[in-house]
Amino acid sequence: MTIELRHLRGFLAIAEEGNLTRAAARLHLTQPALTRTLQQLEAHLGVRLVDRSTHHLALTPAGHEFRRNAAAAIAAVEHALDPDRSRRLPVRLGHAWSALGAYTTSLQRRWKRAHPETVLEVLRLDERSAGLASGAVDVAVLRGPVTVPDVPGVTVALLMREPRLAAVADDSPLAGRAALTLADLASHPLALNTVTGSTSLALWPPDAGPTQVVPVKNTDDWLAVIIAGDAVGVTAAGTAAMHPSPAVRYIPLTDAPPVDVILAWREPVTHPSVPDLLRLAHDVVRR
Repeated sequence: MTIELRHLRGFLAIAEEGNLTRAAARLHLTQPALTRTLQQLEAHLGVRLVDRSTHHLALTPAGHEFRRNAAAAIAAVEHALDPDRSRRLPVRLGHAWSALGAYTTSLQRRWKRAHPETVLEVLRLDERSAGLASGAVDVAVLRGPVTVPDVPGVTVALLMREPRLAAVADDSPLAGRAALTLADLASHPLALNTVTGSTSLALWPPDAGPTQVVPVKNTDDWLAVIIAGDAVGVTAAGTAAMHPSPAVRYIPLTDAPPVDVILAWREPVTHPSVPDLLRLAHDVVRR
C-alpha cells in the first residue's frame, strides 16, 4: 500500500492526544476510520507504533522514533507547499525549568519587536529533553549536567553559565546568611528534582553530603518542600529569577561549580525562524 500524508497526520494526532476518540474528533474522522489508518501504517512499517493495551494510549519505542520523523516530514511538506506558512507558525522554545532565567523577558520582548509575524512560545515541559526528543519544541534550553537526547541530528551550543544558589525557607536558621557552602547544607534533608534537576549528591565529596534526600519530580514540588521547611535545595541562578518567593531565600554557594545552560536543536531545522531565535538568545545574554 502507499503511505499518504493522512497516515502521518493521523498518527501524530493520536500521539499528541493519547486517545483515539479525541484524535478522531480533532481530524473530523470516525474512530474506526482512524483505527484503520493506524493499522495500515503499522502494517506498512512492520512495527507496532502504539500500545493499545490501556485506556490511555502510549507510544512504543518505535512509535516515539517514528513520531519525530513524521513531524519532520509533515513540516517539510508544508514548508515546500507554502514557505510563508511555516514562518507564520509559532516557534517553540522548550525548557524544563526557568527558561533563560533573568533574560527570559528580554528575549520575549525583543523577539516580538523583531519578528511580529512569528509568535514565540516559551513552553515548560517536565522532562529531561524539555520537549526536544518528542518533537514538541523547536529549540530546548537544557541545564547541566546535560544528557543530549538520543535523537539523530541534535546540535548543542553553550549559552551561558549560571552560578549555583542554595534555596532555604525564609525561617530557616540558614536564611540570614549572606553566603553558604555545600558543607553548610550537608546536615539538612536535600530536595532533589530527579526528573529535570541539575543537582545530585555528586556535588559533595564522598561521605560528606546530605544523608537524607527528598525526591521530587518538578520545580513546583521542589519549591513546596523547601517552603514547608522539609528540605533545602541547590539550584541555578535562573530559578531565583523565574521563581521568586517571599517564603524562599536564595543564597550564593561559594564552593559549588556553575551550571551550564545549553541550547539544543535538531538539524535540519523544521522551522525557518530557529536560526533567528538562536542568534537572539545569544545576543540577549551577551548584553
